[in-house]
Amino acid sequence: MKKTVLECEHCFTDFINQLNELRDLIQEGKSHGMNDAIRAKLIVSFEKSHDAALETIASYFKTQGKAPFSGSRDITVEAFHADLIDDGQGWLDMIIHRIKHNPLYPGDYLGSLAENIVKKYLGFLEGFERNMEEKLEG
Repeated sequence: MKKTVLECEHCFTDFINQLNELRDLIQEGKSHGMNDAIRAKLIVSFEKSHDAALETIASYFKTQGKAPFSGSRDITVEAFHADLIDDGQGWLDMIIHRIKHNPLYPGDYLGSLAENIVKKYLGFLEGFERNMEEKLEG
């Protein structure tokens, strides 16, 4: 059990590192203007942060003896019920927005995804950071 807890803490550390990179990029965009190059970097950093959050959640549930989940939507719903995330619908919307950003779908989502990262999604990830810290400390 101790090894599993350490894996969870390691995943959480990776998440915090990714989140800090995202914060730095957002600050850079606010300071120097949000051009397409910064938006593209912001989206990549956001995707890494979101993936790291999902890995942390999966690892946490593993410490709880819960079975693996079939996808990001299932794990997000379970994370909401376990009070790891505050806004379940917001997280589900975040997943959908990531899917729509895929080049296979028509439309330009670069600007709207970058805007949502700054205005909403960073707050969701920071809420997860706060909640996960409480779970790991408690």
